[in-house]
Amino acid sequence: MLAHALLFAALVQSPTASVDTSRTAFTECLRREMRSDLEAKVTPADFTAALASKCDTSRKAFRAANIAADRASGDSEAVAAESADMQIADYHQSFAEKFKDF
Repeated sequence: MLAHALLFAALVQSPTASVDTSRTAFTECLRREMRSDLEAKVTPADFTAALASKCDTSRKAFRAANIAADRASGDSEAVAAESADMQIADYHQSFAEKFKDF
């Protein structure tokens, strides 16, 4: 019985690992979008304006993983959601700034 519990625990991904995995997927998607828009000669203003609609699936997964990790740490749903949204906004701002530098 204990062996089954240990095996199950090993198979379940920790909230932190989920955040890391989803963060990687989200930022890789943003990088692909940035490269594509640079090649298409999109203006920085248009790129920035469109960021919120890019990488929808990976953004939602990253947000959900962040909320789950924060909830597991004892944060309320509202605090966890606000934190996740701020992290996403930070990534959007970072990629918008990188785009302007090219």
